[in-house]
Amino acid sequence: MLELSVRRRQGAFHLDVELAAGPGITALFGPSGSGKTSVVNLVAGLARPDCGRIAVDGRVLFDSKAGIDVPPEKRRLGYVFQDGRLFPHLSVRANLAFGWNRVPAAERSVDFAAVVEVLGIGHLLGRRPAGLSGGEKQRVAIGRALLASPRILLMDEPLAALDSARKAEVLPFIADLARRFAIPILYVSHAMDEVLRLADTLVLMENGRAAAVGSTEDLLSRTDLRHLTGHGEAGAVVRATVSHHDDAYGITALTFPGGSFLVGRLDLPAGASVRLRIRARDVALAIEPPGRVSVRNILAGRVVAVTPAAGHAVDVTLDCGGAVIWSQITALAQAQLRLAPGMRAYALLKAVTVARGDVADRR
Repeated sequence: MLELSVRRRQGAFHLDVELAAGPGITALFGPSGSGKTSVVNLVAGLARPDCGRIAVDGRVLFDSKAGIDVPPEKRRLGYVFQDGRLFPHLSVRANLAFGWNRVPAAERSVDFAAVVEVLGIGHLLGRRPAGLSGGEKQRVAIGRALLASPRILLMDEPLAALDSARKAEVLPFIADLARRFAIPILYVSHAMDEVLRLADTLVLMENGRAAAVGSTEDLLSRTDLRHLTGHGEAGAVVRATVSHHDDAYGITALTFPGGSFLVGRLDLPAGASVRLRIRARDVALAIEPPGRVSVRNILAGRVVAVTPAAGHAVDVTLDCGGAVIWSQITALAQAQLRLAPGMRAYALLKAVTVARGDVADRR
């Protein structure tokens, strides 16, 4: 558990953040310069707050009133940077052992063999960093941080330097960490696909403050937070379950409280839990059941809210059997449809508009 309430002035930039991060992965999301890395560095002890308090797992690391400021090396935190920062003259095994050996045997809470197995790096133990791919280096860096048996794992955009293929390689390993080792993770990112896949709790950063804190599904589905989640990314996030696959047509069926949903074929087993992102710009609306149309996903619901948006657009949210679906339509369409709260309406979405990055494995 991380408890943080700090203030720090860095030139013209003023950081003023209060948040609590529990089990699982807490993601700090926001544009460059919003204060994400500053928060992580304050927790790590690499920077000092002007005032405030930081506690991890019940241990106070910083308290300006009590005069407490634990040195970084004594905070028992793991830190994974963008570039891995492995020791080039040491083998992978020796890099991992660096973290392992810094913890007294009686205080070790993470098993060496388990880390190697979870991260899939057993075949790399004899190599040196120069012989590793970018994704392999990051997996080793994560392993070294874990083997320090940290109270919390800090990850500052660990995938930012990787191409899409290497990023896809590392993401599943990070998703496994909190569950397998019961270590809370504070994860910095400005990539929505990472947040969708990893975050249990989301912190939206803006101008040095935590503008909103809550579950990933709730915050990403709020129309009033579009300016923080990204206009192009705006839309609802729904939890769903893989129902079945239709290999003849390359389709996967998902079920959720509002019914069923068809997307392009997913490489996931039936029963797998997923997060589905439905972009508002891709959702069309109808006030009557559509007839013979090519759209495969037609969800019946009731209008919850109709809100004017920028650029002659209108945000419409629907309750589809307990699942919130968000659509953005033109002001002209709204003038013709005259949608209002309580009205029956239908959300329409083509299966092909849901990209692979919009469906996140949450097993």
